[in-house]
Amino acid sequence: MLVGCYQFEPVFGEKEENLLKVKKALQKLKNCLVVLPEFFATGYQFRNHEEVQILSEDIPEGYTTKALEEIAKAKGLYIIGGLPERFNNRYYNSAVFVGPEGFIGLYRKTHLFFEEKIFFTPGDTGFRVWNTEFGRVGIMICFDWFFPESARTLAIQGADIIAHPSNLVLPYCPQAMPVRCLENRVFAITANRTGVERRKQGQELRFIGKSQIVSPDGKVIVRASEDREELLTAEIDVSIAREKSINPYNNLLSDRRPSLYGPLCA
Repeated sequence: MLVGCYQFEPVFGEKEENLLKVKKALQKLKNCLVVLPEFFATGYQFRNHEEVQILSEDIPEGYTTKALEEIAKAKGLYIIGGLPERFNNRYYNSAVFVGPEGFIGLYRKTHLFFEEKIFFTPGDTGFRVWNTEFGRVGIMICFDWFFPESARTLAIQGADIIAHPSNLVLPYCPQAMPVRCLENRVFAITANRTGVERRKQGQELRFIGKSQIVSPDGKVIVRASEDREELLTAEIDVSIAREKSINPYNNLLSDRRPSLYGPLCA
């Protein structure tokens, strides 16, 4: 099956422009699972709560989700992308999952990064996995990767593929995700963005690009550049992610000993 991710530089606050760019980029794809960056339609560096309120949307009724549904239906795509969500007078860093059949689900970011803690509420959905024709798909967002429990929780729930919308500024993730994939025997699709945002005086956010697709054996199948707009695709076999045995005596999941992992629950 074909999977992919689209790396580009969103223009802050210009939803229509950013969504048009996504639509054009995905025009040649068909029957593909594709991941978009975190906050792909709005940009990332919010200056105040008012901007968050203006740019956040209801899910699934909002503009961005509906636009993605149209793209997905027209091209037979499954699309996962990040956006600021408004729900019950709270704001979340969320990702939506849509397909040819419409809205599939949403995930709210569990581990907020940097000034996200000023503007957003920590996610309350927990980590979820959806069964699709592309296999079992789970979602985590950007900084969630820093916590091994995120990917492991999705793997225990049966994820074949981890979709990972991101706005990475720290340099570590491209080297770390192969380990996350290896220790959980899953595919991962990290969709990062490029460019620089300088919307706050004296505070520059430079995004590292390097979107990538990684296999369950920890190999980088394809990786983007640091600074160019790129659409990456790869053919994968999800059955590889369902084989958790390392040798005849060791199985990645059944060898776990949760009764001895007490501090992890603290």
